[in-house]
Amino acid sequence: MVMDIQRGVILGPSILGRSANFSATIFPLRSIMVLETLANVGLLFFLFLVGVEMDLGMIRKTSQKAMVIAIASFSVLARILAELKLLNTEIGKIAMSAAMINDICAWILLALVVALVESNSSTTLAPFYVIFSSIGFVLMLIFVVRPDIEWFIHRIPNGESFSDYHICLILTGVFVCGFITDAIGTHSIFGAFGFGLIIPKGPLATTLFEKLEDFVTTLLLPLYFSISELRTDISSVNGKGDYGFFIAIIVLACVGKVVGTLLIALYYKMPFREAFVLALLMNTKGLTEMVVLNVGKDQKVLDDQLFAIMVVVAVLVAGMITPTVVAIYKPARGFITHKRRTIQRSTRSAELRVLTCIHTTRNVPSVINLLEISNPTKKLHIAVYVLQLVELTGRASAMLIVHNTHRVRKPAIYKTQVQSEQIINSFKNLQQHVTGLSIHPLTAISPYSTMHEDICHLAEDERVTFIILPFHKQQAVDGDMEATNPVLRNINQNVGLGGLTRVVVSQISHNIAVLFFGGPDDREALSYAWRIARHPGVSLAVFKFLPGEDVVRPKRNYDNFTNGRSNLNIVTETETERLYDDKYITDFRLQNVSDETIVYTEKFINNAEEIVAAVRSMENINDLHIVGRGQGMISLLIAGLND
Repeated sequence: MVMDIQRGVILGPSILGRSANFSATIFPLRSIMVLETLANVGLLFFLFLVGVEMDLGMIRKTSQKAMVIAIASFSVLARILAELKLLNTEIGKIAMSAAMINDICAWILLALVVALVESNSSTTLAPFYVIFSSIGFVLMLIFVVRPDIEWFIHRIPNGESFSDYHICLILTGVFVCGFITDAIGTHSIFGAFGFGLIIPKGPLATTLFEKLEDFVTTLLLPLYFSISELRTDISSVNGKGDYGFFIAIIVLACVGKVVGTLLIALYYKMPFREAFVLALLMNTKGLTEMVVLNVGKDQKVLDDQLFAIMVVVAVLVAGMITPTVVAIYKPARGFITHKRRTIQRSTRSAELRVLTCIHTTRNVPSVINLLEISNPTKKLHIAVYVLQLVELTGRASAMLIVHNTHRVRKPAIYKTQVQSEQIINSFKNLQQHVTGLSIHPLTAISPYSTMHEDICHLAEDERVTFIILPFHKQQAVDGDMEATNPVLRNINQNVGLGGLTRVVVSQISHNIAVLFFGGPDDREALSYAWRIARHPGVSLAVFKFLPGEDVVRPKRNYDNFTNGRSNLNIVTETETERLYDDKYITDFRLQNVSDETIVYTEKFINNAEEIVAAVRSMENINDLHIVGRGQGMISLLIAGLND
């Protein structure tokens, strides 16, 4: 929005437009009329999409805190929250709830103001006529138009897409509703916005977004901002008194709302830093403000000077919010290592929480097989959060979608949505046929560069013990491994794990191998494999690698592990971890001494080449290899693998 306004100001009468020749050549009167028409059509459809996307159910769930904050401030800030990765945080949820309430109240108040301003009749009943006519229009949308739309949606055969006729019918309804509210005496945008609100959430709303959003938000809406600012003449602010008035407006427009929101947030016992960030976010200027200013100028409520001042204030405030919030509030939170939230402990508790990430339907069979052999039972329950990862391309903001596994929905018609339905249905079937397994499907839509943050945030919020990530390679026809998408490797590395190796467990019996080098991560890996080994169709082989008599100390890599710490500390840490390893291995062997499906083997290795050779010798024997990532572990054997 800021860039669009800046372009309009530069081309307008403030800078380049001061030349009469430039204005007459670049923007003749006939072209201005065409551009303004397109811009207003774009605004009409954008407000329609805003109404389609707005979930009124969210307002019913709004807390008292968000309601009071909404009354104390005003903003439109979804895009800023998405850019700062705050959309799914507590601050983001409060800010969005309050902003949604503000938006609806703002449109209602603006409709009333326009009705009063446009009532030029000498009778005092004209404003009441406009108000009651608008109420009647809203009631018609709710009780007549919405049921008709729901009726033709239910007539669409299950699985079929909406025809062009249906889409054209809806788009015609946008113009008709805009015409009705304009004739009533409010504004055409209110008709479009109200019509969007009554569109049922589901396949129709998704189809409208897919067909309209890119065209409206990338072409028509920026055109509206640019055309609006062609009318802005900053040179009209030219006196000391005007500058003082300008500063006073900034102070009154910003400080008042910041202080009000801050006090309310502190009253509800929010930490000061979070309360201040929330106050700044609620002061964001957006589309609503620009529409209000343009309507005010059209209705002769604002003169050229006041209009220019208000536009500059909106641009300055919108441009300052994001860097200020980033400077005082870091959205990227650190993730705490929960020592008690381990697989070793969950094997003795009631529930193991697992987060499994899915990119495409190709990842589903292997993950389902892995979950099946993880031995979920009534006593050893497994809660699985299935997170489909979708790259953000055309949408304005990233989002996290929580699906309801018990609600039957019509399949959507687009590739991503079809995949979502297939993934959800696959895991729903798994939940119905496997005892002790609960499925919680979600979808995260975000850029690849920040997708790992969504994974980590969800894992932290849901207190997940175990994260499953698809490997960035897949098996080709000739048996070799080929990369599917290089970006997936970066996601896995950013999360902090190496990703799963190839999982092929389609046969009745499964051979699982654990490569044990030592350390807390390897103990976790063995603990998970131990849980899998309780499955009647699983055979487990544990290979513990020990340094041989002729082990070679790789000085350069080993020094990288030590990070300059003293030899005494290194020896102490290594000895402590070795004692933990020996105790856990001894316990594991004693409890499984009579189990013929579990085999324990010790391998003495002198260098990294021998490790690689040993692992390759298992390639065609086992279906799954499990190994800890070895973070923070100091080992001569692991250090040699870096080369």
